[in-house]
Amino acid sequence: MPTWDDVVSIGSRFPGVEVTTSYGTPSLRIRERFMCRLRTGPDALVLRVSDLGEREALLQGEPETFFSTPHYDGHPYVLVRLESIDPTELAELLEEAWRIGAPAKLIAEHEASA
Repeated sequence: MPTWDDVVSIGSRFPGVEVTTSYGTPSLRIRERFMCRLRTGPDALVLRVSDLGEREALLQGEPETFFSTPHYDGHPYVLVRLESIDPTELAELLEEAWRIGAPAKLIAEHEASA
């Protein structure tokens, strides 16, 4: 089961990621743009996804892992149950959230160094 420390460790692999707070909870941002944050009650991760289509695919495809609340309706965010997400899938989703917020130059530099 991934923890917030695992989320930070994965997210910190990408250039420009900052560990900060959002709504009083720990969060990750890329150049002031939201990537994810820890949510309490129930413990979950609020995660930025590319669009509403991907959001719906995650919600429908893995309801044991991904869920939402009315607050996030119409927005490209999903709630992730950390106790049930595969660490590899979490890493892929965090990279996608980073790519959504990162400037093209930073993405190119990261890809060139990989």
